Amino acid sequence: MSVRPDLHQLYVQACQNSGQPENPFIAHVLQEADKNDIIRWTKGITLKIAGNNHLVPVQRVTDDDLQVLASVLHNAVFVTGLDLRCNVLTDAGAKHVANFLQDNPALRYLNLMFNDIGTSGAELIARALHRNETLLHLRMTGNKIGNKGGMFFASMLQMNSTLEKLDLGDCDMGPQCLIAIATALTQNKSVKAINLSRPLLYSQEEETTVHVALMLKTNSSLVELHLGKHDMKNFGVERLCEALYKNSSLRYLDLSCNKITCDGVKFLGELLKQNQSLEILDLNANRIGDDGAVYLSEALASYNRTLRALSVVSSNISGKGLVALSDAMKTNTELSYIYIWGNKFDEATCMAFSELIQMGRLKPNCTDVEPYEVGGHVHLAELSHGLQKHYYWTPSCGAVMNQDANASLAIAAVSEY
Repeated sequence: MSVRPDLHQLYVQACQNSGQPENPFIAHVLQEADKNDIIRWTKGITLKIAGNNHLVPVQRVTDDDLQVLASVLHNAVFVTGLDLRCNVLTDAGAKHVANFLQDNPALRYLNLMFNDIGTSGAELIARALHRNETLLHLRMTGNKIGNKGGMFFASMLQMNSTLEKLDLGDCDMGPQCLIAIATALTQNKSVKAINLSRPLLYSQEEETTVHVALMLKTNSSLVELHLGKHDMKNFGVERLCEALYKNSSLRYLDLSCNKITCDGVKFLGELLKQNQSLEILDLNANRIGDDGAVYLSEALASYNRTLRALSVVSSNISGKGLVALSDAMKTNTELSYIYIWGNKFDEATCMAFSELIQMGRLKPNCTDVEPYEVGGHVHLAELSHGLQKHYYWTPSCGAVMNQDANASLAIAAVSEY
């Protein structure tokens, strides 16, 4: 076995050589990594240098800090993941990231969410991925790369054939780059999951949704698709449903925080009667109403036996629709996860979901409500479970392995390190 490198000692030496003061948080993380022998030589480790870590004093990582760190990790092949979320990296730091991606043969997971990387930084990282053949998962969430920065990633998707999971949510992208990304995904065969949530759209024509739908007709590799906050209406949902009749690969569809009403959900209900691949459907914060919930429940009760998780949180549903969904769960044993908080609970709703939980049909960790009794009446309290629970954060103790409480269910071999 080769001699184990001492990352902390290498970091101290590199800081001295460059005249850069040590970042105590980086030093702490590297010291902890040096103790991790078993995992290092088997699966590899992820260095979690997140700027929102509250267990230890945090001095957020700067561009100069990252330059020194990258030099230390240059030959550390056992470091397969790097979590740099919530730091103060800028386009200058993105240059160090790009150089690292070009030279490092081992990195598979890179999290840069909520830094200060802009358009030019996005260009550097995207161009580095033209040649990189190891990175599987990249999170750019919350970096304001804009429409031009998104275009660089669209071009990258035409060249890169290894990246499996790409998160470009909250990046201020515009309609041009969304259309370009959708066009690139008609040919790209490696991407299994992509998040395009919260773009900046200025048109009511839903042309971006139309292009995504056209992509879904031909793409046979995409498993997970996030289209939250797209200002999507019933027309867009209808286009997506038309495409999904011909798609047998998509298993997770996120349409949260849009403007879908019961008419749009009717298209989804008809789709669920025939679709045999969709497993997770997120309709959180739409305008479904009771009629929309009934459309879903009819499809789930009598036809669909594939969907495993449904979120209708804050969707303007009252007792009639919620009871219909609970009744559907009595006949559909495949639907295991349902999230309903933020709707209009009446006594019938509380009794129905209390019964599902008490009889064991609905496990407490598979929903976001918990029954309790006051004065002989059953009520529902909120639990912190949900499909997006750990999208923006992970517990300080580390990533949650239990899929019931994670950001998305473990439905496919989409690499996460």
